[in-house]
Parts: sequence; structure tokens; C-alpha cells
Amino acid sequence: MTTSIAAPSAPHDFQADIIAVEGIAAVPTILNVVCRTTGMGFAAIARVTDDRWVACSVMDDIAFGLAPGGELPVATTICDAIRSSGTGVVIDHVSEDPAFQAHPTPEMYGFQSYISMPINLPDGSFFGTLCAIDPRPARLNTPEIVGMFRMFADLIGFHLDAHRRLADREALRRSDAFVRGILRASPDCVKVLSADGTLEFMSARGLELSQIGSLQDVVGQEYAGLWPEGERTKLRDAVRRATAGEVSRIEGQAQTARGDLRWWEVSFAPFQPDEGGALKLVGISRDITERYLAESARQAGADALQALNDDLERQVAERTAELRLSRDILQSSAAPICAFDTAYRLIAFNQAHSDEFFRIFAHRVQLGEVFPDLFPPDQAPVMRSLMERALQGETFTVTEEFGDPDLAKPYWEVSYSPLRDEGGRIVGAFHYAKDISERLRAETALADTQEALRQSQKMEAVGQLTGGVAHDFNNLLTIIRSSVDFLRRPELPEERKRRYLDAVSDTVDRAAKLTGQLLAFARRQALKPEVFEVGERLRAVSEMIDTVTGARIRLTVETPDEPCFVKADLSQFETALVNMAVNARDAMDGEGALTLTLVRRGKLPPIRGHAVALGAFAAISLTDSGTGIAPEQLGRIFEPFFTTKEVGKGTGLGLSQVFGFAKQSGGDVDVSTKLGHGTTFTLYLPEIVIEQNGADREMLQPEPGSPMGAGQRILVVEDNIEVGRFATQILEDLGYRTTWSVNAEEALEKLGTDGNGYDAVFSDVVMPGIGGIALAERLREHLPSLPVLLASGYSHVLAQDGAEGFELLHKPYSAEQLGRILSRLTMKRTTRLVG
Repeated sequence: MTTSIAAPSAPHDFQADIIAVEGIAAVPTILNVVCRTTGMGFAAIARVTDDRWVACSVMDDIAFGLAPGGELPVATTICDAIRSSGTGVVIDHVSEDPAFQAHPTPEMYGFQSYISMPINLPDGSFFGTLCAIDPRPARLNTPEIVGMFRMFADLIGFHLDAHRRLADREALRRSDAFVRGILRASPDCVKVLSADGTLEFMSARGLELSQIGSLQDVVGQEYAGLWPEGERTKLRDAVRRATAGEVSRIEGQAQTARGDLRWWEVSFAPFQPDEGGALKLVGISRDITERYLAESARQAGADALQALNDDLERQVAERTAELRLSRDILQSSAAPICAFDTAYRLIAFNQAHSDEFFRIFAHRVQLGEVFPDLFPPDQAPVMRSLMERALQGETFTVTEEFGDPDLAKPYWEVSYSPLRDEGGRIVGAFHYAKDISERLRAETALADTQEALRQSQKMEAVGQLTGGVAHDFNNLLTIIRSSVDFLRRPELPEERKRRYLDAVSDTVDRAAKLTGQLLAFARRQALKPEVFEVGERLRAVSEMIDTVTGARIRLTVETPDEPCFVKADLSQFETALVNMAVNARDAMDGEGALTLTLVRRGKLPPIRGHAVALGAFAAISLTDSGTGIAPEQLGRIFEPFFTTKEVGKGTGLGLSQVFGFAKQSGGDVDVSTKLGHGTTFTLYLPEIVIEQNGADREMLQPEPGSPMGAGQRILVVEDNIEVGRFATQILEDLGYRTTWSVNAEEALEKLGTDGNGYDAVFSDVVMPGIGGIALAERLREHLPSLPVLLASGYSHVLAQDGAEGFELLHKPYSAEQLGRILSRLTMKRTTRLVG
């Protein structure tokens, strides 16, 4: 890659530095760890002076061409600047680093990533650098990498200092005066210990630092004994390791002889004063109180460095294994995974992503490509918007269709998440994709099958419903037909005529009730919702329930003290209660206990697979002491005409009316049962809040006492000839003047712009063209003072939207009902006009 400058004859001091570095046993491991951890191909320990750069130890996997003893011109290196500044240099990518883009050194030596830390000796002097380079960019500027380089540089500096002291021991021994001069000049406390840790000598500077009056005060004592109890184990361990031939170093806290608390850095190294003499330990104590207070992060001390020296290889191996495992997991995943930076460029992807993109676009993606630009014009904006959402910090999953229609265009389920650096800043994002085309096809097929099953079940229910309706209506028609036949006989006594007329009237009421129950089950009944207090109505309807259930059933009503209001059809509400009570009575065979309870709930519980619905609900429960419901019947109890009673004792429409009323009123009905222990039906209705003065409460208005008219003009709108003729005849018999229109368009023409003198309009709801509700709305807009009465047996519009505030008369109706409502409406109009 480059050729080093042949080193000239190495001066003695440089050669000694090379030997000193090579004498540190951990150096090869340090260089190996540096390269493996950072991915760099070249690492070295260099001796750097003001005019020389000499390699002392090298690991070269990129053929840089520099060996120990090799030399580079110091002015061409970045290490020269490090020597001057005393701070390290870290470059992840030269081309993207503003400070070094134009620097000549990277181009000269061909590297793109670089890291170098100064090696300083304990006395603060600069020795050289621990550096590494590679022709590729690398991620180096992290706390872990920088911290590792600094610790290694400190470790090398410590060993070099110890080596120098040990290398000079022969010269020191030959010159006692020289030794004494060094001791006097040393800023540290120098001491000599025996192999068992007994203090034999301490320099004058040491006595001064420790504030000891005389050497005789401490000589002969165990050195560790001069330290606080909590520090002695550490001192003894350091002495033991030094005796074993190791250079040991610790940091600890101890008081001087005068009580001043100081922090000390203490190192021990073994030596033999004479050939074959007893082993001694030289100890150096340095007062590091100021440094400790200023740099608390470096208080780990010699024990941490020594532990790192022993444990570092294992940590690196474990981390390497973790990284390899993560890479293997991503690469082995069958799901396409890719990561991109804030400029939408690909920075990583697995094999599955490359293969799938090639399958749908016939293109092999490359690192650095702008990912949305690889898509067709109709798909690129979609992909870019999804990536932008992730880069804004959103985590989400979408389903989209991507691909070339001529190759493959599957549906993808794509999950996005942002990528953040150690500081939490978004530096990119990634997506995880899954081809769900087969799943969607399977879901569609399943939905088609389920729909076919529902249609089949619906047809079965329609068949059952048709049979039940036909059976019940044939029974009712039989009564009506027979009664009419008898009424045609001229010789029939008046008493018999009244009996047959009453039978026809009663049968019509039963037929109306039957259709009402069917419409309630189908949730197509036109309800007349009003606001009422549930507890009050329960207490009022309990008398009717008590009568229906009989004397042998004990009825209990439990309601809360506070009022509970709902808005529903009061008549249908009471009918639902009676239907549930009758069902309970039959389940108890006419004898037992029935409890009617009102509880205010904060939500609608999950019923028959429906999710929980939040909000206030009134829960009205009827609990009986009957036989319970068999599990195989529980799923059918709300079906129309389903009954377990004997023939003639039930239609099977009671609970279906409860079900339909609850659903159409925005609630539901639930059932809990246990064979032999009874059943509880709970009707849930949405609770409402009304003003204290009751302004929001809709009350039933009493109807006037007489149905007779007094010549008021009524416009009848009815498309059915028979019903229209019959309605006008009834109204004329009641004293009204009528005009008949067969459709809404004709009625509007007759009314004109001022109502043309009519006092009220009586209209059917379902008609060709403009319907009854649309007609009423037009009249309310243009003739607001003209009352409108609507009549209908059934209308899907009424079932969905209600009567829109207009008066509604349900078919079949009696002449008296019609007359009373019209009398009330015309009376209100007269009152308003007079007022």
C-alpha cells in the first residue's frame, strides 16, 4: 500500500524504546484487540519526538509495509499534531470529515479511517501514540472505542515507566550518590519493602509527603498497617503480587501522620539489590488528590486496569460473537429487511431483501442507492412518504402493493421503525417486509365462504320465519273471516254482533302486535324514543309484571337512589320487560322468585363476541329461580319462533322482540344461566344526562278527550286506493272535511304557497316519487305552522332515521286513534295562530 522510509542507524534511545515496547507482554494482544474490535487493518505503537516517528510494534493486515524500527517523516503524520496538542484524533470517514478532507496525510498513506491516542508516562511526559488506520470508513467515534484506546495507551505508558525504572536499577545500585540525588529530586514517596511487606526505607520526600517526623517512627512496621483498615487488604494484595514478580499498582485513600486525608497512587515492583540476594520491593507513592478530584472518572485505578488486562480478551470474544450472531440472524431471516439513512440511501440490507427486490423489479440493490428512486413513478411517492414517516420518529405498519406488474406485484405488510444514535438522535430508519399476498387471498376465500354460509343461514331463517308468520296469520285471518261471515247474517242478534265485532278488533290488535314483534327482531320497527327515568318506569311496570307472573311468584324490584335516564321507545321498553318476565315465569313453572334490578354501568361488556363499548349504560336485569337454559339451546333463544314450550303456549317471538328493541336502541341484551339454578337476562340501554330542570326530558303529551272534528280541512295523501278511500271516509264520519291526493307531488300543488286553508296533512310514508317524510320536511320548511301526521306499517327510512320529529301513527290504527291525534294537532295549531 505504501513503502516506509528505511530507518537510519537507530540511536540508542530509540532502540531502547523499541525494546521496552517489545518487552510488554500484552502489546501483541492489545494490537490484535484494537484491529478486531474496530475492524481496522493496521495498528501500531509509535515513538514520536519533535523530528522522528519510529514504529515500535506493528500489526499489519493490509500490507502497509511498515515493520518495528521502520520510520515515517514526522511532518507527514497526524501524530505530530497529537504530540503538540496532547489530545487524540478520531476520524470515521476522511471524505466526510470537514477537518481532514483536505489534509495531505490520508491521501499520502491511503487511509479513510484513523484513530490515534497519546501515550503519556506517569510523569506527564509524551512518549508516542497508539494508532490505527484502514482504507475503509469505520465507526470509531464512540465512547466504547475511544475509551478502550485511552485505557490501552495508559496501560502502555505505565509499563514503559516501570520498565525504565527497572532497567536503570543496575546503574542506580553502582552509584549511591546518583540514587540519593534521584530520591531527593523525585516528587514522589519512594520506599523499599521486604518480600513480606515490612517497610525498610522511605525517601525524605516520602517522609515529608506523609508528614512523618522520622524514618525511625515507621521503619520495621508492615507498610499496609500504616493505612486505614478498609485499604489494607488492597495493599497486601499489591505487595503479594509484586513479590510474585508482577508490577502492581493501586489507588487508595489514607491520612497523613497529621490527619490530612489524601488520595495516593501506589506501585510496587520486585528487584534484587545483589546477585542472589533477598528479594526486595520498590514502592512509589504519588499524591493524586488533585487529579482524583478533577478526574473522578479515572479512579478505577490499577486494579481496574489489571482486571481489564486479564478479562479483555474474553469481553472482545463475547462481543464479537454477539455481533456475528446478530448478523447471522438478520441474514438468515426470510423476511426482507433494509436500513436507510436520512437521505433515503440504503445503508444495510439482508439477502432476502436483495432477492425479493430482484424478484419484483429485476434489479439487485446496492449500498448507497436512493431507495425510492428504484421504484416506478406511481410507486416511488408512496415509498418515499412511508420512509419519511419513519424518519420523523414514527413506528407503524402498513399494507401496500409494490412491484412490476410484468414480473410480480405482491401485497406487502411493511413495518417501519426509526434508528437512533446513543444520544437519541434519529440517524435513519429500517423496514421489515412480509409478502402477505397468499394470506390475503386465503382471507378473501374465507370471507366468501363465510358469506355463503351466512346467506344459507339467512335463507334457512327466512324459511322458518315465513312458516311461522304464515301459521300465525292464518290463525288470525281464520277468526276474522269467520266473524265477518257471521256478521253478514241479517238475523244475527245484536249481542252476537258485538261479540263478533270485538273478536275482529281483538284479532287485529294481535296481528299488529305480531308484526311489531317481527319488526323489533329485525330492528326495522319505527320507534318513538322519549326520555324517561328507568327506576320510575320499573316500579310502575312491576305491578303489570306482578299480574302477568301470578301470585305464586315473588317479585322484588331493586333500583338505585340516584336517577337513571335513557332515551328509548317507552312502549317497546315495557313490552320487552313483560316478554322477559313471561319467559321467566314459564321457566319457573309459575312458582319461584323474580328479581328486577337496575344498575348503572360505565361500559357495555363484550356480548356474543362483540368488543367492549365504553360509555354509560343502564343495565336492567331480570333474574329468575327457574331451571336454567341448556347450553345447546342458548345460542338460539333470540331467534324468531324458536321456543321450547308446548304447541299453543308460545310463539317464540318474545325474546326476539327484546333482542331487536335493544339493538335498535343502541344497546344489547345478555344472558347468563346455569342449569338448575336459574337465568339472568340483562337489557343494556345507553344512559343519557339531562339538565336538572328537566328541559331535555321528552314527556308524552295527553291527547284530547274526543276524537271528533269540527269541520277542519284535512289533506289526505295516500297512493293506495282502498286505504285512501277508507281514511277519507273515517275522517268525514268523525266530522272533518277531507281532500284526497294520490301522491306527494299532487299534494304540494294543492297546498300551494300558503297552505290553501288546510288545517292538517295526513300522509302515508311509503309512496312512489316523493315519500311521506320528504313531503313533511318540505312542509316544515315552507309551511311550518301546518301540522303533519304520518302513517306507516313499516318503512326502512323510519327504522333507520326515525320520524324526524313528526307525529307517527302505526298501522293498523283505529278511527278513534286517528281522530284523537288529529284533534290534538289541529288544536295546537289553532292555539298558536290565536296566540
